[in-house]
Amino acid sequence: MAIEESRWAILYCPKKGWFNTRKRWSRLQQELDARSIHYDFVQSESVESVERLMTMLINNGYRTIIIVGGDTALNDAVNCLMRQEKMVRDQVALGIVPNGLANDFARFWGFDEDNDTQTVEWLQARRVRKIDAGCITYRDKNDQEQHRYFVNCINIGLTADIMNLRIQARQVLGSRQLAFLWSLVPMLFHPHDYKMRLEIDYDVVERSVMTVCVGNARGYGQTPSATPYSGLLDVSVVYNPKIKQLLEGLWLLVTGRFLNHKSVHPYRTRDMKADTGKALVGVDGRLIDRPVGEYRIHVEPEVINFLIPA
Repeated sequence: MAIEESRWAILYCPKKGWFNTRKRWSRLQQELDARSIHYDFVQSESVESVERLMTMLINNGYRTIIIVGGDTALNDAVNCLMRQEKMVRDQVALGIVPNGLANDFARFWGFDEDNDTQTVEWLQARRVRKIDAGCITYRDKNDQEQHRYFVNCINIGLTADIMNLRIQARQVLGSRQLAFLWSLVPMLFHPHDYKMRLEIDYDVVERSVMTVCVGNARGYGQTPSATPYSGLLDVSVVYNPKIKQLLEGLWLLVTGRFLNHKSVHPYRTRDMKADTGKALVGVDGRLIDRPVGEYRIHVEPEVINFLIPA
């Protein structure tokens, strides 16, 4: 039986390690029912199940798919959608209800995890905007070519380390603020530089670098001027500062003035190449296998229908 076009598919991704998932869903369900929204509901049981369930929803003909999750859940959904033919992809509108350990892409648009009433109201208005997707193409340790899309950012180096520690800490501590502070402790004892080679347009950077952020959106504050509908990626390359400068950089990051730090070198590009050696690489908040050798990062303009605030 054909799915009515107005019916939503809701893919609910509970926070890993949290025990109030039923309460969270009940709160959201009340908002949906109060607005007489017709929807079908599925819940992911693991990271691996998100793409499987997303594929099922697309194949069943849903035109509106809402991800209740964070940056990594949205990333899984986007990658599943990008594997579809353009004709199929163009028929699907993707929405987000923030419910993750990191909700940076949702916050870029103004979605608030604590305001389901406003979120559902905006989604119901169905204001669709075509957004860009970044893509990293690399070879893994088995010499297999891999592709991974992103809507928020790629982090390379120290920031990828910190984000990994922060997510692990928040699963234990619960608080976003405590997890952030806890994840900063290893910075005092961690090597702060990685040998990298970056080709960004006509510029070549070949030196020790502390961290790189390639942002399709604001990149957890490191690419604050990036917008996911410009057809360009913002790149912030941070050289190795002294401890005093590092603390200053953290303050500027928290206050939204990251690009003002003298160790931050910003670029804007459609396509770049990188060889970052042993540095960790995170895509929308989740680590991938270390790329072997040189890899490419580029942007594909206006490839996803996304529901934005009315």
